[in-house]
Amino acid sequence: MMQENAQPSTANIALACAILAGVTGYFLGTAKSLGLFGGSPISEPPRKQSEKEEEEDTSEDESSDDEDDDTAPAEFPGHTEECKMVLVVRTDLGMTKGKIGAQCGHATLACYKHFLRHAPESAILKRWERMGQAKVALQVKGEEELEILQAQAVSLGLVAHIIHDAGRTQIASGSATVLGIGPAPKGVIDQVTGHLKLL
Repeated sequence: MMQENAQPSTANIALACAILAGVTGYFLGTAKSLGLFGGSPISEPPRKQSEKEEEEDTSEDESSDDEDDDTAPAEFPGHTEECKMVLVVRTDLGMTKGKIGAQCGHATLACYKHFLRHAPESAILKRWERMGQAKVALQVKGEEELEILQAQAVSLGLVAHIIHDAGRTQIASGSATVLGIGPAPKGVIDQVTGHLKLL
């Protein structure tokens, strides 16, 4: 009897890494929001601007694009379908699967933290959490595409963060790697990313 050598495809491995990173980011964000790492829970009143700047200066690795960081996410009252988050990955940088997974984790956490800061009681966020925190990894070929997609997402009231790499391992410092969008109703996010291919 002959055994077949069943090897998972590269795309399946990358998707699994992205999902694992997203789940890890979710649980770390939840633990921080509950104050399990010491200090106060995130749901306390907003801090002063100088405290925010001090925190940004001490960030260890990647940073997100916070240009529109003080806007509350839209609630999309007419959309009752399942909510999802989309992680749009640049394929032109030649990132390894592990690097892609880590960058997707950063993007997931940046979007989740945006909700915790600006709309912790959001019905969209609660629906997404309750229904399994769906995440979809998609691909683009360059930074310009990421920026265009981010602008489209923000114009619809979606949370959208671009992650910039610290440049300590594989790619140049400041490189835009992943765009996280959502969570939000599928129908709204698909207006921005529905034409993209899966990673």
